[in-house]
Amino acid sequence: MRVLGIDPGLRNLGWGVIDAEGSHLRHVANGICHSAGDDLALRLLSLHRQLTAVLRDHAPDAAAVEQTFVNKDAVATLKLGQARGIALLVPAQAGLLVGEYAPNAVKKAVVGVGHADKVQVQHMVRLQLPGVVIAGADAADALAIAICHAHHLQSAGRLAAAVARGARQ
Repeated sequence: MRVLGIDPGLRNLGWGVIDAEGSHLRHVANGICHSAGDDLALRLLSLHRQLTAVLRDHAPDAAAVEQTFVNKDAVATLKLGQARGIALLVPAQAGLLVGEYAPNAVKKAVVGVGHADKVQVQHMVRLQLPGVVIAGADAADALAIAICHAHHLQSAGRLAAAVARGARQ
């Protein structure tokens, strides 16, 4: 299964694609979609086009986006929410179901601790995806989101298989 992870941001939207076969994970690609300028609509359009190209180029089977939290700057939070809307919209337009994970859930899945720092997350991403060259901190976060979603899908698949076996007995 090919999984796309997205770390939403208005200026820098990180993305990472991995292949998951059972418990084995393999890096496919990662990068950062950049937007610039003062016109919010054009920045969102730019992110939409760039992320659409990522989906077209890598054809993921599943996608996941990091949930945002409210911070002290309400205007910044609203703008981030709009970028997050693009991060949810593009995979949905491609027919994918989109998982959503809190930052602490991603850190716990990748590092084992919900309050890990960015350095620890990047280190564990590199350990789980040997040879990966990470495009930047936002791309590392996106790969961590993809890893988290892959683990979640794997667990859900095992649960579904167990339920199906129980129903047959």
